[in-house]
Amino acid sequence: MDLTPYLEGLRADLASAAAPGGPEIIRAAELLSNSLEPSARLALLEALSDAAAEITTGLSDATVEVRLRGREADLVVTQFASPEPVTAALPPPAVDGGDLARLTLRMPEALKTHVEQTAAAEGISVNAWLVRAVMVAVSGRSGMPMPPPPPPPPLPPLPGSAGRPGKRVTGYFQA
Repeated sequence: MDLTPYLEGLRADLASAAAPGGPEIIRAAELLSNSLEPSARLALLEALSDAAAEITTGLSDATVEVRLRGREADLVVTQFASPEPVTAALPPPAVDGGDLARLTLRMPEALKTHVEQTAAAEGISVNAWLVRAVMVAVSGRSGMPMPPPPPPPPLPPLPGSAGRPGKRVTGYFQA
């Protein structure tokens, strides 16, 4: 939408109002209209933005935005895609056996700390806790409590320890 015709109409109205005052008043009106044009353009853009916001609040499935391109303002309506109902959930993946895959996961530091503390409180590694959380999410049991962790496998005895199990060391180290 080109705002220039509206601004020229405002300039013409000011010139016609100044006409009875003579040439000096007409010249003052011209100078005034030239200096007021940026402010009037901004006021029109603000009015368009307010109108777009009011229209958007009345719509439930769309938004109206004012986008500027050069000196032109465009009103853009964006329709939201209605979510399609999920008819059937995917079956949970088989977890027994199969190859292992590596995945890099990035998360906020605060969340990482919380995950580490939660896994430590349950006595399992962060990896085991995350695998279990993903399995619960994929199986569609969201909102249900996490299943209890499986018991850790028995550790083989260390050489020379006469059958006593060794200490279990968990964690992450980077050289």
